[in-house]
Amino acid sequence: MKIHYERRADRPDSDGCCAIHIRLVFEGQRLRVATGERCKAADWNVKSGGFRKSFTDLDNAVIRLQKLRNRIETTYSNLRTKHGAVTAAQLKSALVVAAAGPVPGLVELFGEYVMAMPGLGFAANTVRAYGSVRNALAEWLGGREGMQLADFDMVAYEDLLGWLRTVRGLADNSVAGFVKRLKPFLLWARETRGLTLALDPSKLKVEWEQVEKVWLSADELAAVAVAVLPAGLTRVRDAFAFCCYTGLRYSDLHDLHAGNLQDWNGSKVLRLTQTKTRTGVSIYLTPPALALLARYESTRVRLLPVMTNQVMNRALKRICRLAGVTSSVEVVEKVAGRILKQAVPKWELVTMHTARHTFATQSLMRGMPVEVLQKVLGHANIKTTLIYAKVVEDFQHHTMKRIWEGEGATDNAGTLDSQICAVEPTAA
Repeated sequence: MKIHYERRADRPDSDGCCAIHIRLVFEGQRLRVATGERCKAADWNVKSGGFRKSFTDLDNAVIRLQKLRNRIETTYSNLRTKHGAVTAAQLKSALVVAAAGPVPGLVELFGEYVMAMPGLGFAANTVRAYGSVRNALAEWLGGREGMQLADFDMVAYEDLLGWLRTVRGLADNSVAGFVKRLKPFLLWARETRGLTLALDPSKLKVEWEQVEKVWLSADELAAVAVAVLPAGLTRVRDAFAFCCYTGLRYSDLHDLHAGNLQDWNGSKVLRLTQTKTRTGVSIYLTPPALALLARYESTRVRLLPVMTNQVMNRALKRICRLAGVTSSVEVVEKVAGRILKQAVPKWELVTMHTARHTFATQSLMRGMPVEVLQKVLGHANIKTTLIYAKVVEDFQHHTMKRIWEGEGATDNAGTLDSQICAVEPTAA
């Protein structure tokens, strides 16, 4: 049997991609088999009969084609052993049966996607989040574990959303996050596994609600920094304060090492690649931040002591309560179609990510240009950074005061050392 790959140029889709077929020549017969792969003319080498290196999904496509080739050769060999001579009709029929095979249920298929994610380049935290979606699907289905992907239509999808909101009690943003993870799975099932979908993933849309960000004022940050705490809480406080002074996410704090600490103009800077975005950032270390690093210089493996995010978040609530971060904050949520409002003490809402919000808002109120803050935070789009400018009313007031009255930006929310959260613009 001779096997050739060819690109059919007669039926391009809207993107200019055409189907890739396998042409089989055996026992004086010819058979063309669809592979499920598609590409543009620029990504196909007609002479060699294969994808060019410019093809974005080259590695995965080559693996899929090789698996299909192996299946064709195995099927042909089995037919020859059983029947001797093989006709094109026999081979085509056998390939269709082999391709069909047992179809996994929706939950099982999602589990296969989760298992494949590390090989597709997804981070461990992302894989865990998708695992939670798989578990929620299993809970939603209950005794209907046998539901196939082909049964998951818009009616089932809307039933799932209703279950998430009413039974699970998820707020709109949590539901939106669920849908955000559901769509890549559906695309994977269609494009990689060649399965038929009963709905269009592009039509699965849930609006994100704008949530008020929690951040500490200068007075509150100062109170946390000097609070007298039990020995077991001081390390968490110091790590949190360091993030308030640098804008680091927990994931980046967790991975900090001595190689990230570098000399710059007589001082020190952090240079690192962010775990979440793979973006390189450079952050000037102010004296308060350097003092925290010096505190652990002789005892550390990492630059600062770090525990799991969940443990640190629980400890932070206790730390902020002991430090007097008790002002009331209104929390507004939309749950099961109802708007729920309640006043809660701010310490209940503080997490490690609050430090990043604190850095951003305090930096803006001290007059840092938004463009510089964007670089320090590692935001690819300045619109993400501008969210902080929108939520900080004081930033608007200070800006107007500076423009109309000719006064410099100050932070009248507190008397914290002006060096805290001050980032040298040239360090970005």
